[in-house]
Formats: sequence, C-alpha cells, structure tokens
Amino acid sequence: MHIAHALRLDSPTASNQIISLVGAGGKSTTLFQLARQLRNTSGAVSSIVTATTHLGVWQIPLADQHIIVKDLNDLKNIQREGITLITGELDRDRTKPVSESIINYLRSYSKEHNLPLLIEADGSRQKSLKAPASHEPAIPEVTETVIVVAGMSAIGKPLTDEHVHRANIFSQFSGLQIGETITPQAVISMLTHPQGGLKNIPSLARRVVLLNQTDTPELRSIAGGMTRQLLDHFHSVVVGSFEQNIFHTFEHTAAIIPAAGEATRFGSAKQLLDWKGKPFVRHIAETALHSGLWPVVVVTGFCAPEVESCLKDLPVDIVHNPAYQQGQSTSIKAGINYLETSRKGESDDTSVGSGGGQAGAAIFLLADQPQIPSEVIRALTESHTRGLHPIIAPLVLEERRANPVLFDQVTFPDLLQLTGDIGGRAIFSKYQVEYIPWHDDILLLDVDKPEDYQRLVENEKLKR
Repeated sequence: MHIAHALRLDSPTASNQIISLVGAGGKSTTLFQLARQLRNTSGAVSSIVTATTHLGVWQIPLADQHIIVKDLNDLKNIQREGITLITGELDRDRTKPVSESIINYLRSYSKEHNLPLLIEADGSRQKSLKAPASHEPAIPEVTETVIVVAGMSAIGKPLTDEHVHRANIFSQFSGLQIGETITPQAVISMLTHPQGGLKNIPSLARRVVLLNQTDTPELRSIAGGMTRQLLDHFHSVVVGSFEQNIFHTFEHTAAIIPAAGEATRFGSAKQLLDWKGKPFVRHIAETALHSGLWPVVVVTGFCAPEVESCLKDLPVDIVHNPAYQQGQSTSIKAGINYLETSRKGESDDTSVGSGGGQAGAAIFLLADQPQIPSEVIRALTESHTRGLHPIIAPLVLEERRANPVLFDQVTFPDLLQLTGDIGGRAIFSKYQVEYIPWHDDILLLDVDKPEDYQRLVENEKLKR
C-alpha cells in the first residue's frame, strides 16, 4: 500500500485537498512522495508544494518547477502537470517561508484547478522527533488534513538534542528527563499534548499521525501498540517505512448490529433467543466490544424495548429504525447514517474518541449469528489495515463466502442507496472484494428456522 492510499489522499474527492505536514522523522520525504503520487482529475501527476517554514535548498531539485515568489505576480506561470515548488527567496542554504496572502492565493488556485496543495508547516533540523516552540507549527487555517510525522527510530535512544529537536520542550510534554530513554509512551504523550502534536491544528481539519521509520519488525510492533491511545485524538494512524515501502493504516472500525427484524420465518424475535445464558443480541454486542470494534451500533425496530433492555449496561449506541418492516436495507442505512451524521457533527475538541463519526470501516454482525468468534473479526480488521480494501469477507473452505463482512467507508454512499429487503452483498459487484480464508464452517450457519437454532445449540454442546 503506497503512502497516498494509506493516508486516504488518492481518491477523486482528495484531488484538491489542502494538506499540511508537521513534526519530524521524514516530513519532507512524505511531502514529496505524496506530491509524486497525487494526481489531478485528468490522471496526471500534478501538485503544488510550498512551505510556511524554511526548506533546505537540497529539496528544490525534488520538484519539476521552482518559483521564487515575492508577490502574486510571480504566480502567473504555475504548471498544470508535475510538481511545482513555491517558496520565498533564497537565504543561503534554505528558502524563506511564503506569506499568508500567498497561501490564500494558492488555496484558491488549487481549488479552481483541482490540484492538491501540500504545505510543509514545521521545521525539525532533520531529527527523528520534535516538540514545537511557542511560534510553531505554522499551520494555515485553510488546511483540511494535517499529517503529524514522528520518527520511530528514536525509540530506545536517549532524550537529547541529537535525536530530538527542542529536547527540553519534549521533556516537558512527555515527562521524561533529559538523557532518559525515549519510550513509546513518551512519544504518545508528546503527540497527544494540546501544545505538542495537536498544537495549532485547525478545528475542522482531519488529523493523522504518521509513525515513520518503522524499518524493523520490532519497531512496527511497537508502533502498532501505540495506535489505540493515539486514535483517541487522531482520526487515523499510519505505521510505515519509506525504506521498505510498507504502510499500514489504523482507524476505528465500527460494529453495526442490525437487530430490528420481525423474524417472521422463525416465529419470534431471534435477537432475544438464548445463547450461553444471554440473549443473542447481547452476546454479539459483547463479542464486538471484546474484539476492539468502536463504536458498537445496535439498530432496533421490532421488540425495541426488550432489545434495548438487554444492552442497557453496555457501552453501545442504540439507533431505532422505525422503517424496519420495509426490509434489512433500512437497518443498514440507519447504522451507516448514524456513523455519517456523527462524523459531520464533530466538535473542535482534541478528543475524537467519543461519538460515532471516526470509523474508517464498519463490520456488520448479524443478530442471528451469536457464534461468530472474535478471531474472525480481528482477522478482518487486520486485513483492512494492510490494504484499506473496500470490502473484506471470509471465504470458508475456499469456496463459500460467509459473514461477517467489513465495508470500508468508501462504500458507505452505495450502502445508503440500498432499498427493500437486501443487504450489503448487493454492492459486491461494484467493488473488488478481498477474501480471507477461514477454516470453520460455523460462519455459514444463521438461524432462520427453529431447526437452525437447535442445530446451533447442538453444535455448541459437542464442543464442550
């Protein structure tokens, strides 16, 4: 997975994004790699790169065109293809930053011509980590995505100016003393500090951490272990290595449990059937929570008070579907609408860990399959981090696709167009589906009739 895809910046809707990069540990590499990977609406590589801080003159040859701008008249000949680097005047071995008026002009120009605008908004003296001084970072208010870069090669090194730019400030935010070993928790503390990694990020901007320089399996494992805490403050965390061209994207994955149906074939509310001493719907919700899914959204309809009563002490979100009699598509849309509405209703709080809007994908867990194990849910989410595939499903015995199914956020608009008594499989033909092999055909069993329920119970007895 290349870096633009891992950062979700290679979609048509991102063709004219305003992107600022801050932090240390590969910021300039990320900037120019993105510039080479992003394309305009005609499919050509085309990006505008600039900086509100100083750039080293060694970076100038990385662009196809360099414009030194003193006033707006210098911006009449921006190329529509390739990378155009726009800076202030040269000052010995570095360029001067551009002004706010230049940034505003470039924003308008990039929007008009559907060009991405990438801004280096922080200096780091080529160190692996940094903490911002009082005047940093210089993130323009028009920024739509902020990428905070941190170099994982500093983990295990002493906290000194050799490895960290502004080590004294880093010490204040992380709680480490100068000379102490840099730990993953210290990096988390700095990245999530309001005056550290979160400083000066515009309230409506998407916030992403890039844990770069994970060039060994050990560092990749350490970085992966940091993601859960970081996702309480950032929309996404990318763990990667430019040296090996390996990038994994970590985001919250929601669970949507459609528990609204009347179960006319079964004859009673299946979501309330007993499974290991608990109602189906509660067991499924607990499995989702245990598997690390967030938020867990339960869609109710038929027997809504009884279903909600089963869940009242669990940290789940209840969404009522008054149109449940019109088919399962209405419950799918109710769950997806909840995620999308929560996303649009985000506050400017630095915490993104409360509410439903931050899910990068959703797994649908059927209310008549309480036997689904956590292992298959985790396999789906892990596969998603490696490729951000639009749809991921288990393949049982190499031939039969099964539930549960993961749907990436790119599929949400299509899921919202479903009608009648159909589910997410209706959009399988529109996307390339990634299948993960699974050994247990228990995934194929759902409870449609009383004899199915009896078979499920008998199968569980045989396992004991």
